[in-house]
Amino acid sequence: MSVWTVLLAAGSGTRLAEASGGVKKQFLRLGGKPLYWRSLSTFARCPDIAGVMVVFPPADLDAARKALAGLLAAHDPGVAVLTTAGGVRRQDSVQNGLAALPSDCRFVLVHDAARPFVDPALVGRVITALREGHEAVIPVLPVTDTIKEVREETVLATFDRSRLAAVQTPQGFDAALLRQAFAHAGEEFTVTDDASLVEHLGRPVHTVPGHPDNRKITNPEDLALLEDATPSPVPVVGYGYDVHRYANPAHPGKQPARPMKLGGYPILGAPEVLAHSDGDVLLHALTDAILGCVAGGDIGQLFPDSNPDFDNMASGVFVSEALLLAREAGLTITHVDLTIIAQVPRIGPHAQAIRLNVAALLSLDKSRVNLKATTEEGLGFTGEKKGIKAIALVTGWKRS
Repeated sequence: MSVWTVLLAAGSGTRLAEASGGVKKQFLRLGGKPLYWRSLSTFARCPDIAGVMVVFPPADLDAARKALAGLLAAHDPGVAVLTTAGGVRRQDSVQNGLAALPSDCRFVLVHDAARPFVDPALVGRVITALREGHEAVIPVLPVTDTIKEVREETVLATFDRSRLAAVQTPQGFDAALLRQAFAHAGEEFTVTDDASLVEHLGRPVHTVPGHPDNRKITNPEDLALLEDATPSPVPVVGYGYDVHRYANPAHPGKQPARPMKLGGYPILGAPEVLAHSDGDVLLHALTDAILGCVAGGDIGQLFPDSNPDFDNMASGVFVSEALLLAREAGLTITHVDLTIIAQVPRIGPHAQAIRLNVAALLSLDKSRVNLKATTEEGLGFTGEKKGIKAIALVTGWKRS
């Protein structure tokens, strides 16, 4: 029961042309990305969505595809994304998108890219109604203003607003029914929303609650909505764990022995550790935790111990490189919690120096860096004084 979204980004935007400097509204910038990307990202976060078909203006198709490919390379949405050219009318664009969908698509959602503030809960309500057996579903809001029919500045009638509803997108359909509705309508019947095609076919259309924030960018005054629509940052957590063995002359390892450093701070008189780099177990765990916040892989992928360039490299470099990647991905670190697990050496005398060093590396106030140390009560390889472990937990905010 595959669900796809046809995202309509094929309009000409004539009502906004002067106010937007001639830029079509689907290509206006929101959070540094084109307006249609906001809706695409929302649908991609909905677990039931298998893919998004983006419908672009025919004249802009090649350039839009190229720009979209760059966005997809930098921000993988996790669902299939396809493109096709729109048509003269809105319904022609919908029909083109519908025709280009995969054959296994059971349900289709049609959404206007000019409604960038749609939320996953609304999408979920439409999909749930489809799965419950309704063949056509639209989100609606109650009409709060009195509506009158007017001709040539004269009122002809006043409508009962309790029976009226304002319609939004996405509108959801059984894909086969929507194809049938298009075939029945032919070329002569022009509509402003897709549900009208189903109504014209004589089939029922089910409603679900819409959302007042799901507004459409139509007129010049609506551009103010984009100025206020900075994406909310997402809370993230990254976890890092690392282990290093102590050097033992009786059983030399394959890697060289290094003087112990923790958080970039030298621990004099401590056992040497076996490592390709400088062997700072705490900063290695911290690097992994930073990468974890932005799904950036791990330290071994970025700095493999098979690379001679990293021989005896200061682990602070690894942290700095991870921070560069994380900041490019929009991460702001707010707190770090570190734990060192070792029977020897005693960490207490060095704890504050380690903590201050880590805070400086991360450009954080020391109040945002916590350091704990514990033993394993003589158990395991740390208890037997064969090595040392470190755990790092990084929390922060990431721009969505």
